[in-house]
Amino acid sequence: MLKFIRNILARFDKTSGPGVLAVFYYVDAAAEAIQGLKQQGYKDLTVFSAVPHHSIEEILDHRASPVRYFTLFGGILGCLSGYAFTVWTSLDWELPLAGKPVVSIPPYTVIMFELTILFGALFTLLGLVLTARLPHLGSHRVYDPRFSGDRVGVFVRCEKGKSVRLEEFLKQVGAEEVRFEGGV
Repeated sequence: MLKFIRNILARFDKTSGPGVLAVFYYVDAAAEAIQGLKQQGYKDLTVFSAVPHHSIEEILDHRASPVRYFTLFGGILGCLSGYAFTVWTSLDWELPLAGKPVVSIPPYTVIMFELTILFGALFTLLGLVLTARLPHLGSHRVYDPRFSGDRVGVFVRCEKGKSVRLEEFLKQVGAEEVRFEGGV
């Protein structure tokens, strides 16, 4: 079963196939390389770094995280569940009091608010786990321990035939090491 799950997760792993890994000492050189790769039409890039670099983030131009939609859906579902739960409880165990309506929204707002927060938080956690593809069973196949220190890594998925030209380009823009990674 574990092997089956790993195979499914490997399909979504951007570092699971063959490609070229470049190690950069300077962030500016890595940013220049990424810019050049994007201009050449490479879109499947993975960048490894110990700290975030805004210049690289701007070049990669990632879309906004979909986790916020999980949070929104969870909050709306929580609010509606809180309202439905309190109305159902009031109608099932009816306690008429001095001619006041059995179903009244003001007393239910506390329950609705609490369930909005609870469901929003739980769906945010679920969205984070799903979009981050957690748990990640194993490490990145092309990861180099230097990326946790002072180096920046750029992995470009490509076939072996295109790797020679790509390796030359990455060395030309300042990579201190470039190697082809065969993938799985």
